[in-house]
Amino acid sequence: MADKNRQWTYISPAGDFQADGAKSGKWLWGGEELTLNAKGESIISYADYAAALVEEITKGNHIKQRISLVRE
Repeated sequence: MADKNRQWTYISPAGDFQADGAKSGKWLWGGEELTLNAKGESIISYADYAAALVEEITKGNHIKQRISLVRE
Protein backbone atom coordinates (compact mmCIF):
# COMPACT_ATOMS: atom_id res chain seq x y z
CA MET A 1 0.00 0.00 0.00
CA ALA A 2 1.40 3.41 -0.99
CA ASP A 3 1.92 6.05 1.65
CA LYS A 4 0.00 9.06 0.32
CA ASN A 5 1.74 11.42 2.75
CA ARG A 6 5.23 10.63 1.52
CA GLN A 7 6.96 13.46 -0.35
CA TRP A 8 9.33 12.42 -3.14
CA THR A 9 10.93 13.68 -6.32
CA TYR A 10 13.09 11.64 -8.70
CA ILE A 11 15.61 13.66 -10.71
CA SER A 12 17.25 11.96 -13.69
CA PRO A 13 20.53 13.47 -14.87
CA ALA A 14 21.23 14.22 -18.51
CA GLY A 15 22.66 11.54 -20.77
CA ASP A 16 26.15 13.05 -20.50
CA PHE A 17 26.76 13.43 -16.75
CA GLN A 18 30.13 15.19 -16.48
CA ALA A 19 32.02 14.74 -13.21
CA ASP A 20 34.57 17.46 -13.97
CA GLY A 21 32.27 19.81 -15.88
CA ALA A 22 32.11 23.48 -14.95
CA LYS A 23 29.22 24.94 -12.99
CA SER A 24 27.16 27.14 -15.31
CA GLY A 25 24.36 27.92 -12.87
CA LYS A 26 21.88 27.51 -15.71
CA TRP A 27 19.81 24.42 -16.37
CA LEU A 28 16.49 23.30 -17.79
CA TRP A 29 13.96 21.13 -16.00
CA GLY A 30 12.33 18.45 -18.11
CA GLY A 31 9.82 15.70 -17.65
CA GLU A 32 10.13 11.94 -17.99
CA GLU A 33 11.15 12.15 -21.65
CA LEU A 34 14.71 12.84 -22.82
CA THR A 35 15.26 16.60 -22.62
CA LEU A 36 17.68 18.40 -24.93
CA ASN A 37 18.97 21.96 -24.71
CA ALA A 38 18.92 24.43 -27.62
CA LYS A 39 22.14 22.88 -28.97
CA GLY A 40 20.52 19.44 -29.07
CA GLU A 41 22.61 18.21 -26.13
CA SER A 42 21.68 16.13 -23.11
CA ILE A 43 24.48 17.26 -20.79
CA ILE A 44 24.90 18.36 -17.15
CA SER A 45 27.86 18.79 -14.82
CA TYR A 46 27.89 17.30 -11.33
CA ALA A 47 28.17 20.88 -9.99
CA ASP A 48 25.00 22.04 -11.78
CA TYR A 49 23.16 18.83 -10.89
CA ALA A 50 24.03 19.35 -7.20
CA ALA A 51 22.92 23.00 -7.29
CA ALA A 52 19.63 22.05 -8.97
CA LEU A 53 19.09 19.28 -6.43
CA VAL A 54 19.50 21.77 -3.57
CA GLU A 55 17.09 24.14 -5.33
CA GLU A 56 14.50 21.37 -5.61
CA ILE A 57 14.94 20.40 -1.95
CA THR A 58 14.47 23.98 -0.76
CA LYS A 59 11.68 25.04 -3.15
CA GLY A 60 9.89 21.73 -3.74
CA ASN A 61 8.53 22.66 -7.17
CA HIS A 62 8.26 19.05 -8.41
CA ILE A 63 6.80 17.04 -5.51
CA LYS A 64 5.67 13.54 -6.51
CA GLN A 65 7.15 13.91 -9.99
CA ARG A 66 9.88 12.25 -11.99
CA ILE A 67 11.86 14.96 -13.76
CA SER A 68 15.08 15.42 -15.69
CA LEU A 69 17.76 18.04 -15.84
CA VAL A 70 20.06 19.38 -18.58
CA ARG A 71 22.43 22.33 -18.92
CA GLU A 72 20.84 25.31 -20.63
